[in-house]
Amino acid sequence: MKLVIVESPTKARTIGKFLGKDYEIKASMGHLMDLPKSKLSVDVDNGFLPMYEQVSEKRMIISDLKESGKKADSIILATDPDREGEAIASHIKEILGKGNNKKFKRIVFHEITKEAIEGALKNPRDLDENLVNAQTARRVLDRLVGYKLSPVLWQKVRRGLSAGRVQSVALRLIVEREREIEKFKKEKYWTISAIYLKGKEVNFELVEIDGEKIESQEVLDLYDGQYRVTKSILESEQKAKEVVGDLNKKDFIISDILKRETRRSPYPPFTTSTLQQDASRRLGFSGKRTMILAQKLYEEGFITYHRTDSVVISQSGTFALRNYVKKEYGEKYLPEKPRFYKTKQKLAQEAHEAIRPSVLNKTPEIVGKELGKDFSKLYDLIFKRAVSSQMADAIIESTTVFVDSIEKKYRFKANGSVLMFDGFLKATPQALNDNLLPDFKQSEKINFKEILNTEHETTPPPRYNDASLIGTLEEKGIGRPSTYATIVSTIEARRYIERQEGRFVPTHVGIAVNDFLVENFSSIDDIPFTAQMEDELDAVANEKKEWVPVIEKFYGELSQKLENVKDAKRVQIETEETDEICPKCGSKLVIRMGRFGEFMSCSTFPKCDFTKPYLEQVGILCPKCGKDKGGQVILRKTKKGRKFYGCSNYPACNFAAWKLEDIKNIKENG
Repeated sequence: MKLVIVESPTKARTIGKFLGKDYEIKASMGHLMDLPKSKLSVDVDNGFLPMYEQVSEKRMIISDLKESGKKADSIILATDPDREGEAIASHIKEILGKGNNKKFKRIVFHEITKEAIEGALKNPRDLDENLVNAQTARRVLDRLVGYKLSPVLWQKVRRGLSAGRVQSVALRLIVEREREIEKFKKEKYWTISAIYLKGKEVNFELVEIDGEKIESQEVLDLYDGQYRVTKSILESEQKAKEVVGDLNKKDFIISDILKRETRRSPYPPFTTSTLQQDASRRLGFSGKRTMILAQKLYEEGFITYHRTDSVVISQSGTFALRNYVKKEYGEKYLPEKPRFYKTKQKLAQEAHEAIRPSVLNKTPEIVGKELGKDFSKLYDLIFKRAVSSQMADAIIESTTVFVDSIEKKYRFKANGSVLMFDGFLKATPQALNDNLLPDFKQSEKINFKEILNTEHETTPPPRYNDASLIGTLEEKGIGRPSTYATIVSTIEARRYIERQEGRFVPTHVGIAVNDFLVENFSSIDDIPFTAQMEDELDAVANEKKEWVPVIEKFYGELSQKLENVKDAKRVQIETEETDEICPKCGSKLVIRMGRFGEFMSCSTFPKCDFTKPYLEQVGILCPKCGKDKGGQVILRKTKKGRKFYGCSNYPACNFAAWKLEDIKNIKENG
């Protein structure tokens, strides 16, 4: 009998479908060994040796595995194909392997299919100690930061706080973005457009005056490089009106007509990061939710391994996708040669594949029936993205028409486009509406129906959401595929950030923690430094560095900072003053942030200890009971800290909505 050990019962059940009666499959239920939470558990004086212990809650599982291991002719370690999986396999071997090391074989596979399992069993390998060392280094590194920095936060900010190496950098991004928004000064500017009627209305935009462009865009380096500020030479209403007045006196002709064929190529299949970003944008899923769904899809055999930063597809996967395209859409949708995508990451880990369907005969509808609606939605994204990645380009005919005033002082422009061939868009329909311009002729005179000027305001940089924060972390080399979702969920659970309308806002506590860390641990709570540490861990995984010297160097810097911070001043967490008066002493009440969220207390605390729950009203009567019972819409939170709008009369009234716009729509529509 051969014993196969995986992490989860779902994975065990799926693998069991492909193996015969000669195999017994057991689940470890995750890690069997870990660092105890009660102490540092890292021997800093003896090579940073991690003091792993068997997880007490897993006693029965360990006992069961030991019994099965004694009876087995061989023990096959089939945990996930990454550093975490390698570490779990290493600990299993350590627990079961006394005197039986020859029994163990390590197999890896990136999809749970019959072919993949059989192929892995034919090609077992030894444990990869480099991957184990890289995971050990990360675990030790994060334990040192968490257990050395957290007590300092207790002393200098507030009891009960904690710090994390990568999470603190993510918090810093969010706080600094919020400060950019607070500093931002809105500026007004104007645009001018002209309406021309030729069968239909065509909108021409004024783009130049005396050869100078009306608008320019300045890219601000706010970490993601995506934010642009519009600059306009029409910076006053008076100037815009003067230009409109002058334009009304002019004659215009078609000065140039440019037609060109453009091609849009499909995106590569998903990586962990791009999957989380797309699921956030299209489905509104948090990174954590996406990873939970993807984990189940992988374990049930629907998709390939979901923790990856590679866009490469295996030869067999490419062949299957091309066959599917040919069968479903026809020969013309298939490129002459397979598409090959190159990973942009400096070190794509452990040669994983991109995320794709394991078998293409399982449609999103089938997934929905077996697992549920959200699984179907995510699988649909993965399925369409993978299929479209092996399809032909979309072909678009673009037309640009320029109109000049006779003396060439003013230039207008109109753009049109027509989809000539949908290509990969056949599989991933997108909002690409045809905008066919009328048939214009060179030097044709035209008379505008109306010339308009429109007022605009520059907009501040947007707050981060799941998609933009994960994208920025990946771009800056912070964290790795397996950690993106937990980075966000951890600082959210600590109440360092909150979600407002799907975007992250730092709390007063989060700002205080960030400011303290930036001032006193600037080299550690730093983007380049954290990215460099990720590179060092990758070097350990690739046998280019030893892990102990990496930790030793880091700990030396951390120890020095810890020594210097002893004399640092205690940080005051900002409170928000209200107009309410304390019924106990007559002072003003303020809003404070506690371990379980916001509450109201006396501004003289600890002199006066009065407190009461904080109910943030939004000035709207409850649509369900407000007219009859005076219920007010208030901001509330789920058990996991997510904000929503509910009725002040809860539980008598159970009205709830995620967005303020939804409530306003209900009221407007009766």
